[in-house]
Amino acid sequence: MSRSTTAAETMQDDIVGMEQFNTLPRRLVVLYLPLAVFVFVLLFPFYWMAITAVKPNYQLTNYAAYSPFWVVQPTLEHIRYLLFETSYPGWLWNTMIVSVFSTVISLAASVFAAYAIERVRFTGARVTGLMIFLAYLVPPSILFIPLAFLVFQIGIFDSRLALILTYPTFLIPFCTWLLMGYFRSIPFELEESALVDGATRWQILTKIVLPLAVPGLISAGIFAFTLSWNEFIYALTFIASSENKTVPVGVLTELVRGDVYEWGALMAGALIGSLPVVILYSFFVDYYVSSMTGAVKE
Repeated sequence: MSRSTTAAETMQDDIVGMEQFNTLPRRLVVLYLPLAVFVFVLLFPFYWMAITAVKPNYQLTNYAAYSPFWVVQPTLEHIRYLLFETSYPGWLWNTMIVSVFSTVISLAASVFAAYAIERVRFTGARVTGLMIFLAYLVPPSILFIPLAFLVFQIGIFDSRLALILTYPTFLIPFCTWLLMGYFRSIPFELEESALVDGATRWQILTKIVLPLAVPGLISAGIFAFTLSWNEFIYALTFIASSENKTVPVGVLTELVRGDVYEWGALMAGALIGSLPVVILYSFFVDYYVSSMTGAVKE
């Protein structure tokens, strides 16, 4: 069978597969309706946070006179209170520092671990990779008790360093597992050719593997940064003072006083706290999507 015949058959198969979208009713049911539901479910929480953040207090619970899905006479009082009368800017800065340093440390360790497991081919490599993945599945609610003992013994309790050193315990297994799959997609022939030419393992890693693995590194970095940014249990356990808290812990513990919930400030804090992650995804979405398809085709 010639290549032209195979290409023609492939194009014909694609045309047949797209026939379900030819009519408007089918497009509505198969494409537009599921897409609309997905967009609504995805964006409605952000919309709810946004309108609550600018809604005056007298409209928050008075549903008889004001619609819960719309705001009349919006105000910036909640945002002003959050930024200038609480420690929220400090919480945001703490979260940024902890997330960035934890992500960098985890990626550095994961690159070496994933490369060694997938490319060096030592005895027990597959078992080691499986054990690393199983370590990621251990819930943080079990680990924070022994980690708290270590944090107290080292003397870093109630500091950002406590979070920077403990977050990699769950970030490194995840990033290693993710990079193992990406390194596996890079052809071995590239490394074998470099070895024949006299390249060392370090040169192969830095000049061949890592440049090809940039989408995978960015994808792992995005996930690690997001997990660090949203982490709650460790930050609640290892941080006591208000000025050292992160956004997830600070918003919950400082803006809820007994049975009094400052809903406007809470929603403003959650909305502002989610913006860095949204911006990060928007800048690197192309790399993230390309990482799902592998590195280099044979």
